[in-house]
Amino acid sequence: MTKPRTINTSQEHLFRNRLSTQLNPQHPLMHLAHLINWETFEKDFSHLFPSTTGHPPLPIRLVVGILILQHINGLSDEDVVKKWIENPYYQYFCGYDHFQWEFPLDPSSLVRWRKRLSTSGMDKILQSSIRAASACGLVKPSSLKQVIVDTTVQEKAIAHPTDAKLLNGARQKLVDLAKGQGIVLRQTYRRVATNCAIKVGRYGHAKQFKRLGKKVKELKNYLGRVVRDIERKVGTDQVFQDLLEKSRRLLSQGKHTSKKLYSLHAPEAECIAKGKARKPYEFGCKVSLVLTHREGLVLSSSALHGNPYDGHTLEGSLAHATKMSGVKIDRVFVDKGYKKHRVKGAEVIMSGQRKLSFSLKRALKRRSAIEPHIGHMKADGKLGRNHLKGIVGDGINALLTGVGHNFRLILNHLGSMFAFFAVCFFEILEEKAKLRNKI
Repeated sequence: MTKPRTINTSQEHLFRNRLSTQLNPQHPLMHLAHLINWETFEKDFSHLFPSTTGHPPLPIRLVVGILILQHINGLSDEDVVKKWIENPYYQYFCGYDHFQWEFPLDPSSLVRWRKRLSTSGMDKILQSSIRAASACGLVKPSSLKQVIVDTTVQEKAIAHPTDAKLLNGARQKLVDLAKGQGIVLRQTYRRVATNCAIKVGRYGHAKQFKRLGKKVKELKNYLGRVVRDIERKVGTDQVFQDLLEKSRRLLSQGKHTSKKLYSLHAPEAECIAKGKARKPYEFGCKVSLVLTHREGLVLSSSALHGNPYDGHTLEGSLAHATKMSGVKIDRVFVDKGYKKHRVKGAEVIMSGQRKLSFSLKRALKRRSAIEPHIGHMKADGKLGRNHLKGIVGDGINALLTGVGHNFRLILNHLGSMFAFFAVCFFEILEEKAKLRNKI
């Protein structure tokens, strides 16, 4: 079995000093690098490489460190690799003690590593973030027993779906695929369909919906003709089957059809209405979040497909949070969307619940504190727009978003703690200076 490479820092360089002797030892990333148990990752992920041939895989600490840094700062695969070259603190965090001048990996390697680690590997990274938060004093063991649970929407990186855009896009993809395979179609409808799609936009802007509906019907006719023409000429050719199946779904779906197709490249995207006035409909999947009541540390972040009822997701979310933290949850604060939750073994307190003690009423008021945390995960993290492919990509992005949020909280805690110590230190120096002046 080809084992992943390890980062060797024992060798000295004649003309290069160590980063550990030059960087600020009080920098939060320096301390965070020592809080994480990297050996567990190397032990748990080494079995993912069963092959005995080929180039040795990249160091596991390097890849896991880059994934953590990427979701702490909400960066793309390309940007995090570029910043890694420029930032010595990033390099030290990933295990290097000498400044590196070359790219550590190709950005496309992160795509393959995410697939290899899958959601089970991301669970272990989330567990390590919870352990690091406990080790640095951000959370106490008692805080892990009282949580807030809520759901949000993880939007997919797709354009806003319209019938005209989907129908014309499917026709264009089929025509291009047929041309690439050397199949001559009876007619491609390229010019008339493009003009028809342009008129749909104009009629919609002018609110002339009858004319708009006629043009959408024309686009559906064009797509249907291209689909039937290709079916006659290719038969059961597997190259066309996926795109033909999506095109048939577009042709058959209507206004009240369930499980509609909203994107050709992301068929798993769903339409979810959360009652927001500014955004009535969002396209992606639902994500269930479990956060500690006091600090807002993410204990569970799971992507849920099929737009399930919030109350039916509570039991699974609490079980996942217990597995991640290793502490049984005693009390849960939820909103009114969790009625008929069917949870046993934990006290569930819902918004608007009456006959509560003063302490529980005060604790219930903090239930809404989960909302700004969700906002930070969407604005600072990558929960607001998911670029990963497929259902597995939704689960991986949800977990890594929780990982990034936890490490941001840890870094803020470490920064404020060292700032407090620095202020105390300078106050002591000032007092000593005053005493000297008096003498």
